[in-house]
Amino acid sequence: MAHPRVTRFGAVDVHYLPDGGARAALVVCPSAYGEIIEERTVEVPEVAEYRPGNFYERELPPLRALLSAPDVEPLDLLIIDGYVTLTPDGRPGLGAHVHADALAPVVIGVAKTRFHGATHAIEVIRGTTSERPLYVTAMGVPPDDAAHLVRRMAGNARFPDALRRVDRLARSG
Repeated sequence: MAHPRVTRFGAVDVHYLPDGGARAALVVCPSAYGEIIEERTVEVPEVAEYRPGNFYERELPPLRALLSAPDVEPLDLLIIDGYVTLTPDGRPGLGAHVHADALAPVVIGVAKTRFHGATHAIEVIRGTTSERPLYVTAMGVPPDDAAHLVRRMAGNARFPDALRRVDRLARSG
């Protein structure tokens, strides 16, 4: 990926707590292929109910609380577990809302399951044994560059190491 200015790659995830709140987690790497240099979490006491097609209403507030904290340095690129856009004509998914909130200038969505309308998502096969693709969408970077970055991210598993780590962090705190 030809972005020499990119020095803070972040990955985020949100876990819903039994009491109705949520924990958002962030890991930061100096490159998409390197070690994790920073980890953070934040808990919010309440989140919106899940509404199909409006997932961002539930996920965006905890992510906003995490990424807008005064002690969090700006990110150059953010990877989310989900879609940036839901359809080829740009129906906004979580990542588009993150981008619109200026939480990162480049947002890449990495989804584990196909969304029926996301025919524009680029399928990426990762890992040494998996044949199931990941579905990559992006904003602020060409989709092919985003797919290339995801393909080359650290880790030998289907899901990149940074996304696996941030998932565990969101779950455990």
